[in-house]
Amino acid sequence: MEMESQQQQQPATKNQISKHLRWFLTALNFAIMVIGTTASPLLLRLYFLKGGSRKWLSGWLETVGWPLLLIPLAISYAHRRRGGGPTKLYLMTPPLFLACTVLGLLLGLDCFLNAYGLSYLPVSTSSILISTQLGFTALFAFFIVKQKFTSFSTNAVVLLSIGAVMLGLHASGDRPEGESNTLYYLGFAMTLAAAVLYAFILPLVELTYAKAKQVVSYTLVMEMQLVMGFFAAVFCTVGMLVNKDFQAIPREAPDFALGEVRYYVLLVWSAISWQFFFLGTVGAIFYGSALLAGIIIAVLIPVVEVLAVIFFHEPFSGGKGVALALALWGLASYFYGEFLESKKKKPVVEPGLLDSANN
Repeated sequence: MEMESQQQQQPATKNQISKHLRWFLTALNFAIMVIGTTASPLLLRLYFLKGGSRKWLSGWLETVGWPLLLIPLAISYAHRRRGGGPTKLYLMTPPLFLACTVLGLLLGLDCFLNAYGLSYLPVSTSSILISTQLGFTALFAFFIVKQKFTSFSTNAVVLLSIGAVMLGLHASGDRPEGESNTLYYLGFAMTLAAAVLYAFILPLVELTYAKAKQVVSYTLVMEMQLVMGFFAAVFCTVGMLVNKDFQAIPREAPDFALGEVRYYVLLVWSAISWQFFFLGTVGAIFYGSALLAGIIIAVLIPVVEVLAVIFFHEPFSGGKGVALALALWGLASYFYGEFLESKKKKPVVEPGLLDSANN
């Protein structure tokens, strides 16, 4: 009780850990985010290319993997119990739960917009539109969380933005055969709206961390993502019920070009990959910032382009190659700046477990 009262009196802060452990967890989240960011749009596009047509189902797959977070949360709870003394089953406070509920509903809307756009656009085109998210993230982060820009982070944003423009200049003539201009531009508008909305969500998550009236540990971050994922799934589930997508699944599976079994396998792995993306994103915000999360997403877009060329035989122009080089340069610039900043700060080491402060 004494520890809980002290936490309520203190301003919100991130759980302090050793510098080496912090870099390890940052790298782990980066790896998770790389897997999710590259695999999830490809799997979703594969669903549409091979005969899938349900937009709400696709949005639902982006959110329904939230129960996977119960596994690391259970491990974390068991880890805390071994420390002795009373241990709370969950760390989240009611105000934080309410904030995550709102964020989850916004996330559900964003997932539907993204799925709708991918149903009509090639991966290369949708990736170009998603890359505009970085500029919007920087703008929203500046106003919402007062993001401070260094010369290195500014350089990264500029380089990645130039790469996105170059991709856009070489994206003409990629409308799928048999698709009307109306549907193509509708998918264009939906994807752009998804990029803007997610750019708005990222700094809101960072603001939620800053305004939380408790110590923000990585366990709490996972709890927040679980709540956000749950309510995003609720949003998409309502859409599926209204659109009768649940009844359409058994009718759609036998006609899937890759076979019925692979249809269900694709749905499962799509849900898992999207959960990797969202968990990696909130981790990147926790250990870095909303701007860092936006930069990682942007830098991986040319990688998705390359994978789309390999697996879907989409054309790869010289502009895409230059954009890839600019993206890698931008990422190197950002992390070099972060490395210099970390050397200026004194490392703070807290002995014990990651979440010992939350026992």
